[in-house]
Amino acid sequence: MSSFYGISASKLRRYYRNKLSGFQDWEHRDNAKQGLIFAENISPHLSIDETCLSHGELYTVLSNKHARGKKGTIVAILSGTKSDNIIPLLQKIPLRIRKQVTEITLDLAGNMGLIAKRCFPNAVQVIDRFHVQQLASEALQEIRIKHRWQAIDDENQAIDQARKKKESYCPEMLPNSDTLKQLLARSRYLLYKSEHKWTVEQKERAVILFERYPDIEKAYRLSQELSWIFNTTVDKIYGFTRLAKWADKVERAGFKSFNTVSRTINIHHKTILNYFDNRSTNASAESFNAKIKAFRSQFRGVRDVNFFLFRLTKLFA
Repeated sequence: MSSFYGISASKLRRYYRNKLSGFQDWEHRDNAKQGLIFAENISPHLSIDETCLSHGELYTVLSNKHARGKKGTIVAILSGTKSDNIIPLLQKIPLRIRKQVTEITLDLAGNMGLIAKRCFPNAVQVIDRFHVQQLASEALQEIRIKHRWQAIDDENQAIDQARKKKESYCPEMLPNSDTLKQLLARSRYLLYKSEHKWTVEQKERAVILFERYPDIEKAYRLSQELSWIFNTTVDKIYGFTRLAKWADKVERAGFKSFNTVSRTINIHHKTILNYFDNRSTNASAESFNAKIKAFRSQFRGVRDVNFFLFRLTKLFA
């Protein structure tokens, strides 16, 4: 409904913004988009991540895990992601308060690690296990996509040859009625899942895929083993040993993309292994990011960043 008793929706929104919401009396009305800090929301366990508000504008979000995505969640929401800009702002919080933080979860971004190190000296950094597993999944999908492009190229060449011979082209039909090109395209989602979660159709497709492309099966096993390590290991020392053995398997497999994942784990192994202490992840930050996106969609985008942050912080800070 575009109007209510003859008043347009846009006029109602302006009236709410300017008269009812309290935004006009807010102390940060004109400068909120530069960043907001709520030091009173600091708890021993924090998460740090980045989010996009509008038109690719990135913000660094520091959140309180104990608030569970409700009021008191936002500790800081600051414009940009450059550590040189974020660190001085967070260091305005008294050191005695920042020292209360004992653990902070984050992704693999170096800037986030530097912010955590400089601003929260007593906090143990924990790199999110799901970001590590995502790298392995992307490495697996890269191998699948490489084969898919080759299958498309081979099919195009076969079609060209058939035309030159004035013959009709009939692609090879696999036992599950997929063409080779379709097999590689439709296998995308099953490669993200563990075997016991496959549907009957996915099991049939996987058997054909792995018979045709043994390297995809080998890469799939490596990806699943990495997930298994995080799921079943309860001790940091065992975690270190298992990750080292996994790295040996990766080296023997000879996959360039998986070697990159292995080197990344080796570089960040100390903060990755901290996961096994409390099994802490950055899931709360990812969940809160999803809430911000949902809130943004209700606004149909962010036209006025200051007002958007006013509404956001009223709910979550």
